[in-house]
Amino acid sequence: MRTLPGWWLLCALLSGPAAAAPPAAPAIPGAGSVAPSVAPEVQLCLQHLKPGERDRAAKALGPLESVPLYRVQLEVEPKERRVWGKVQVQLVAKGPRPLTELYLRLTPNTRSRQVTLSSAKLNGKAVALELGPEPTLQRITVEPPVAPGGTVSLEVAVKGTVPRAAPGAESLMGLGGGGKTGADDHGAFSATADVVSLVGVVPQVPPVDDQGQPWAGPQGMGDLALYEPAHVLATLTVPSGWAAHATGTPLGEVPERDGRVRYSFAAAAVRDFPVLVTRGYQSATSTVNGVTVESHFAAQDAATGKRVLKYASQALTEFEKRLGPLPYTHFRVVQAPLSGGAGGMEFPGLVTVGTSLYRAKQDPLKMLAGMPGMEAFQELLDAQGAGLLAQVGAQVGESLERTLEFTVAHEVAHQYFAGLVGSDPIHDPVVDESLAQYAALLYMEWAHGPEAAESLRNEALVMPYQFFRLSGGRDGRADRPTGDFDGGELEYGALVYGKAPLLHHASRKLVGDSAFFKALRAYVDTYRFKWACKACFTQELAKASPANAKALGQLRARWWEEAHGDEDLGAADLQGLMEAMGGDLGDVKLDAQTQQLLEQLLPQLMGQ
Repeated sequence: MRTLPGWWLLCALLSGPAAAAPPAAPAIPGAGSVAPSVAPEVQLCLQHLKPGERDRAAKALGPLESVPLYRVQLEVEPKERRVWGKVQVQLVAKGPRPLTELYLRLTPNTRSRQVTLSSAKLNGKAVALELGPEPTLQRITVEPPVAPGGTVSLEVAVKGTVPRAAPGAESLMGLGGGGKTGADDHGAFSATADVVSLVGVVPQVPPVDDQGQPWAGPQGMGDLALYEPAHVLATLTVPSGWAAHATGTPLGEVPERDGRVRYSFAAAAVRDFPVLVTRGYQSATSTVNGVTVESHFAAQDAATGKRVLKYASQALTEFEKRLGPLPYTHFRVVQAPLSGGAGGMEFPGLVTVGTSLYRAKQDPLKMLAGMPGMEAFQELLDAQGAGLLAQVGAQVGESLERTLEFTVAHEVAHQYFAGLVGSDPIHDPVVDESLAQYAALLYMEWAHGPEAAESLRNEALVMPYQFFRLSGGRDGRADRPTGDFDGGELEYGALVYGKAPLLHHASRKLVGDSAFFKALRAYVDTYRFKWACKACFTQELAKASPANAKALGQLRARWWEEAHGDEDLGAADLQGLMEAMGGDLGDVKLDAQTQQLLEQLLPQLMGQ
């Protein structure tokens, strides 16, 4: 996920210009490359993998017919904000011990029960659903236990009511994260008049630890969940005039007798299965090295939606060159009304980008209306005169466009970290978020040059940390579970998205570009479809540069485990930040009284 807490606003204002039962199987293209013993359903799913990637996936995961298979059949009624259907998961028991219990996770239930399961059947027999150790989990006893290598089939009925999206989710108010209380899924499970986001409605089996206990679920901050790679066959039925978007290869649209439309998707070896339903959307597509890249957007945002397609295609092109091929045949970017400081959210094969970013550039100052502290800030701007107001509006627009491109690149990078190279997003969020953030910075360097990348490094990584400190936040350990950030999204953004990614910048300086990029590619190749540890990338760097192994470990401790942010990034005051960003808003100078007022407004602008 790419967070955009309230510090972004001040960065923009102050910075100067800068560079169901599945449908009958259709004919399967390329099926000759799949072993004839593989079931037709799995063959359908494998169309989502590039032909050359199937062997690599099998090498990492074992026989692809043994990968968990989800059969999803959902119906959506957007007007009533209802979703219902059935989900069946078939999996092979793994591990040294017999399988005695299964868990299903429903991330929409983090704070209230918005999705319910019923009519559970295990291997065709009715079983009880029990509450798990946390609200998002339900437990099923496996009786008799299934020996390792045995197959288990679990079927449940699903029913949910989707809450209305948070007020302001389609304006820049949706970016106003930073509060210290309350849980937020960033709009992942929410509905507006034209968008129903159903992320998490498909119950999935969570990874378990060495004791057989499920990994921790969402904490109301950061990402929601990640799962073992699985295949998915899904049918999504929606009213006429609505469209369904999900991960995977599209298998077609079938009109139903009642006027509804059934969409079908097949996905292979994916760690999650997001679902969104939209009305009045348009789309644009391109192709990158065998990947169909799709951008789906509201009709009124067509110009931005096409730029999003360009940014996504450019980023994927650069990442495939350096990180290796994306294994999937389709990648989608869907405009969605995100909230709580999220500019984008990532899922394998599909990402969302906040509606606020699509619309803000059209009239950035108008879009700021209603944000905390903006009434007083507007008075400050008015007092400085029309010249400053116009210049601020232009600078905000330019900053928003950079933010949009950087956000898209960040979400594309998540296809590798942790979509392909898995890591625990709840216990170890620093692993994938820091790499996605730094990879987005690398994209800016490759696409726009070192000067533009350095400007973005200051604007998107260094300044968030400095604003956090300026507002009274304390530096601390970045490597901790999402639930341990007592300072809320503001602290989480400053340390995980701001400070932590710069470990990779420091490591690159230490070992040099050749060793750094060799290690980055080796990291992706080694852990494709697997789980990586917190130290795994450091270990790959040490292999590429053995003489620096000890220093690399020390760098990781310094940037992730210790509190040296002020020393490494600088503890700036407001005037110092302005000077670092190009300094003085043109010919306009802030007097001491105005600067003091800005500093007083800072906590409000940052959501505190």
